[in-house]
Amino acid sequence: MRHGKKFNHLGRTASHRSALLSNMACSLIEHKRINTTVAKAKALRVYVEPLLTKAKEDTTHNRRIVFSYLQNKEAVTELFRSVAPKIAERNGGYTRIIKTGFRQGDAADMALIELVDFNELYNPNAEEKKTTRRSRRATTAKKEAVVADAPKVEEKVEEPKAETTDSTEDKTAE
Repeated sequence: MRHGKKFNHLGRTASHRSALLSNMACSLIEHKRINTTVAKAKALRVYVEPLLTKAKEDTTHNRRIVFSYLQNKEAVTELFRSVAPKIAERNGGYTRIIKTGFRQGDAADMALIELVDFNELYNPNAEEKKTTRRSRRATTAKKEAVVADAPKVEEKVEEPKAETTDSTEDKTAE
């Protein structure tokens, strides 16, 4: 009986399915987004999100657990070095599935699965955080300095205007 076994078998044997998901997870970690069918994307999300959660804490034990799923040293180092620091504050939902239409040959429903924190189009906040590290005191001091400089510039501009009007009056008097 298969009571309570509700994951998608994807029409494959258990070993083929685990190899498929492992390879897709390695590709997702390496390239940050991949195109696949919707069914495989949903199965991959269930497979890879616990691994991303494990990667948030960099211990030897967690590295060995993740390696047992991925079987790829480069993917594991990429996951722990570059992906984990970006997802450290996030409490889940590390991937996004975007449906992209239908495949030409067999009309299979296609999707793009990507890591959420690596898409700059949907995540413009990463750049804003870097620019907001200035203190208020420094910005107000700069504004006061600019305001103090402004009247000096205006006085210089007014003096030449007064001289030019005097010279035009002298020419008209002659």
